[in-house]
Amino acid sequence: MAQLFAAFGLDWRLLVINLINFVALLAVLYYFLYGPITKMLATRREKMAEGVRNADAAKERLSEIEASRAELLAQAGRDADDVMVSARAAARERGEEIVSASQASAENIRRTAEAEATELKAQALRESKQEVAKLIVLGMEHTMLDKFEKPQKA
Repeated sequence: MAQLFAAFGLDWRLLVINLINFVALLAVLYYFLYGPITKMLATRREKMAEGVRNADAAKERLSEIEASRAELLAQAGRDADDVMVSARAAARERGEEIVSASQASAENIRRTAEAEATELKAQALRESKQEVAKLIVLGMEHTMLDKFEKPQKA
């Protein structure tokens, strides 16, 4: 075999030394370069996978929030409709109360006015009767005076 190496001009000792250097270089590169790069790539791969998982979880959470928001808005709409219905009913009831109170008040005022008018009429009649009575008495006195005074003058 030494003749074969000699035929090609190779020294087997240099070949062994170069082979040892190459293996040593591979070991150093693997230990200081390939190992850390592999760890770094694995860490990056894990971080990217975690980012994708987080993005998927965020999408799911967003869809849950949107569904919850839509439900809350629908519930708020229903609540608002209920409030409007009850407010309209209360307003209608209050309006009816106000109308009935105003009708009662108007009726009370009308009765009071009628009573006052009746009282004023009765008072006017009494005063008129008194006045007529006074006039009759005055007329009688005047007539009596005229009757008694004329014969004396004659």
